[in-house]
Amino acid sequence: MHRSPVLTAALAGALALVPGAAARAADPVVLAAGPAAAQALAANAPDHDDPADHVWSESAVAAVTLTGSGATSTSSGVSISGSTVTVTAAGTYRFTGSLTNGRIVVNSTGAGLVRLILNGVTVANSGTAPLSVVAADEVMVVLADGTANRLTDPATYTTAVNPSAALSSAADLTITGAGALTVTGNAADGIASDDGLVIDSGTITVTAKDDGVRGQDYVVHTGGTLGVTAGGDAIKSDETTDATEGYVYLAGGARTLTAPAGDGISATTDIIVAGGSLTATTGGGSTTAPGTTSTKAVKADVSVVVSDGQLNLNASDDGINSNNLITVDGGTLTVASGDDAVHADTALTVSAGTVTVTRSYEGLEAMRTTLAGGIVTVTATDDAVNAAEEGVNEMQVAPNAFIKVTGGTVTVSGGTDGLDSNGILAISGGTVIANGSPTRGGGEGGLDSNGALTMTGGSILATGLTASTSALPSGGQAWVAYSFSANQPAGTIVHLATASGTQLASFRSTRVLKGVLFDLSSLTRGTSYRIYTGGSVSGTDAGGGLYLGGTLSGTQVASVTAGSGRA
Repeated sequence: MHRSPVLTAALAGALALVPGAAARAADPVVLAAGPAAAQALAANAPDHDDPADHVWSESAVAAVTLTGSGATSTSSGVSISGSTVTVTAAGTYRFTGSLTNGRIVVNSTGAGLVRLILNGVTVANSGTAPLSVVAADEVMVVLADGTANRLTDPATYTTAVNPSAALSSAADLTITGAGALTVTGNAADGIASDDGLVIDSGTITVTAKDDGVRGQDYVVHTGGTLGVTAGGDAIKSDETTDATEGYVYLAGGARTLTAPAGDGISATTDIIVAGGSLTATTGGGSTTAPGTTSTKAVKADVSVVVSDGQLNLNASDDGINSNNLITVDGGTLTVASGDDAVHADTALTVSAGTVTVTRSYEGLEAMRTTLAGGIVTVTATDDAVNAAEEGVNEMQVAPNAFIKVTGGTVTVSGGTDGLDSNGILAISGGTVIANGSPTRGGGEGGLDSNGALTMTGGSILATGLTASTSALPSGGQAWVAYSFSANQPAGTIVHLATASGTQLASFRSTRVLKGVLFDLSSLTRGTSYRIYTGGSVSGTDAGGGLYLGGTLSGTQVASVTAGSGRA
């Protein structure tokens, strides 16, 4: 199994994670903002793109003119047979014109780069791929500045090409240049390489019956714009025999992916996002119930890393899914999902950046979840954040599962629980606003853990019909719990003040509540405090409706003692 450094760190000292293995992993390493993508990329095979490949002499360029039903060229590296133009040697070739029913073939068995400059080229074919690389050391397709280029294949191939793609390559393929390319894959894939695929610039639009853009060894997109509509997966890397390949790397540029019946991005190892933008809509979006086919926006077998960039994911299935690890240490991630918004089988770590889940069944889910920084906001119809362990009944204590909050601002609203751990739930820093069910009490609440609940630092506010289903800790930071005699409507303002009338915190609810829990560093266990309602909020906005300090207002409804009672 391939492992990037961030995954290796998260699993240090663990047993090998193989199907059925009972493994105990070390806590995920909390990284500073931004380095995870570079670390993960360094663990994979380097891509083939060389800066030297982007430099050539104009005097060495061979001209090829497409004339509709044929072509002309004086180059010894070009063979023309009817409407088939074959490049047989390394070199640089500039194509202009069109073929109404023809093809461009690269069959260069010698060493060296074959560079194809598309200078306003349109090629369609009724029987096979319009542009295919049969053999070459490496191929570069250059989209000439200011030009529009089109490739279209038929719905059925009469001449076999493997892979079946309108732009098909058996060699490493680079697409560059400031022009535009429109690829229509009516038979199967749009752009596909049996080796690596690098796209570093250009305006590229792909429509495909099956996968849109596929690089078996890797797909790297670092600039320009890429729009893909695919019947299968929009972007895919599927190498299974080399643990350092099968990855997708995104940095710079803009991507818009639509996959009604497949995944937005699928990789057999890592998906690494280090910049640019990604907008992905899969399975009809989050309002469509997930079916039996995978329609995840981002899916990787080993790890997903987000260190920078803007991601907007709208999926009927999971927004982000990894069979092992997900790390977010930068960037802006917005997810709407019909299932889990962000799901990692092993470990999920957020240490920086912004994660916003606008719609989900469960928001963030992993066996081990660490929220160490950044801004996390989650809305879910079930648990907003859930930690569960495969093979352990959800009513039992899961020995390897946990949710740990050590920093950042975490605001969660669950249809059942806010933070729900089948193992331990430990909050030691940051600001946490955990809203549990507004309709179900008892076993559902803002805070819920099968194992121990510890609160040793940070600013914590929990609400719901039940604020905490877990036994509140006798040690750590002091807390105040209060349960109203009746449900309070959304918009209710609750204040916490000292016995002398100094306001410590206030909270404006967004949902129905009955129980409220404050856990603050300013509280002293065994000391009496007062609960007020009404008035207005003031003080320092901590996020999620919680304000610290401020001027007391409203009407006193209760006196409570820190460290006693339930809510």
